[in-house]
Amino acid sequence: MSDIIWPAGYVPGFTENFCSNEVIVTGLTVADVWPFLNTPSRWPTYYANSADVRFYDNKGPELASGDRFYFSTFGFPVEAQVVEHVAPVLGQAARVAWHGWAGEEGTDGRLDVHHAWLLEELSGGRLRILTQETQKGKPAAELAKANPNPMINGHQDWLNGLVDAARKAKVA
Repeated sequence: MSDIIWPAGYVPGFTENFCSNEVIVTGLTVADVWPFLNTPSRWPTYYANSADVRFYDNKGPELASGDRFYFSTFGFPVEAQVVEHVAPVLGQAARVAWHGWAGEEGTDGRLDVHHAWLLEELSGGRLRILTQETQKGKPAAELAKANPNPMINGHQDWLNGLVDAARKAKVA
């Protein structure tokens, strides 16, 4: 199975917070799921913790490498830039990742994240969807101590909603 590609400074274990969520399902392909992940305006339709999506510089509605976009989640207004984008190709994992940030640089309120997604088809008609996020800053350290962990639970909701949305679209 494929792994997330981590940029320098965001390797899990060397940041204040890390979360990992994964599902393996049958009955869906990367092509079924990708449009729901790669089109941020669709996120709020299946993930209640996502809102206010917009792109900058007349980009969108789909993500592409280098695109800047904005959304709110977990109570944070998140500025983001796509740093990895590998669209679905037969026999290869699809990937999308962004650097996201909130708050003023150099302040205690600053949060920086690397949020990555990987979709890959496995043997036996299975689809693996992995999402992992590393976070840096004081807000990340506080989130890491929370129990239950809002990042783990929130990202699981995102995964479950993504799968449900793709399944509903496939039968429609």
